[in-house]
Amino acid sequence: MSVEALQKIIDNSRKIAFFGGAGVSTESGIPDFRSQDGLYSQQWKYPPEEILSHSFFMRNTGEFYRFYREKMICLDAKPNAAHLKLAELEAAGKLAGVVTQNIDGLHQAAGSRKVFELHGSVLRNNCMKCGAFYDVNFIVDSGREGDSAIPHCSKCGGVVKPDVVLYEEGLDNEVIEGAVNAIASADTLIIGGTSLNVYPAASLIHYFRGNKIVLINKSPTSADSMAQLVITEGIASVLGQIQVR
Repeated sequence: MSVEALQKIIDNSRKIAFFGGAGVSTESGIPDFRSQDGLYSQQWKYPPEEILSHSFFMRNTGEFYRFYREKMICLDAKPNAAHLKLAELEAAGKLAGVVTQNIDGLHQAAGSRKVFELHGSVLRNNCMKCGAFYDVNFIVDSGREGDSAIPHCSKCGGVVKPDVVLYEEGLDNEVIEGAVNAIASADTLIIGGTSLNVYPAASLIHYFRGNKIVLINKSPTSADSMAQLVITEGIASVLGQIQVR
């Protein structure tokens, strides 16, 4: 019944915005780095929030890259039904944009073009000294010298840093502006795979001025009371059942 209600909302929408989080990627096999399993606690000396901070990157770059290569780069992951359906909705002219907290590039791999990556992407990396661009394979390959090897620019020798927003760093203003415009101009906002606990990203949903909010998440969120439809299931299985027409 909930999928039928979602289908009706999508059919009656002219401009949809999607706001998504880690739950979209976990269904492609990418683990949420916040979950600390037994292997994690045995292998890492620091909590992930500390490792993925700007100050830790600057002070302990090798240990940062040891964690980053192991936990944050998942090149074998493929887009799931949620990614593919959102790309299909965009191609049909019904989706104004995807606003994502994920850094894996799977929305683009599925075919989405209007993607606002609030926290950056593992696929982009730049030299901190001269700005030279490096792809994700450069980061992976540099780790063959050792799991804590620091990638250095082949042009100037500077340290190469992922284009990922670390704790203590601000979001990109241009990305925020695009995300706000996509959300504010939509008549329907679909929020999926996110607990809405990560700020300031989660606050962007308050720019929505349309009339329908749909929330698809396995667990309750702080925005459930704002939504006209709440579905507590995995987002890939839900969106996979939607027909684009």
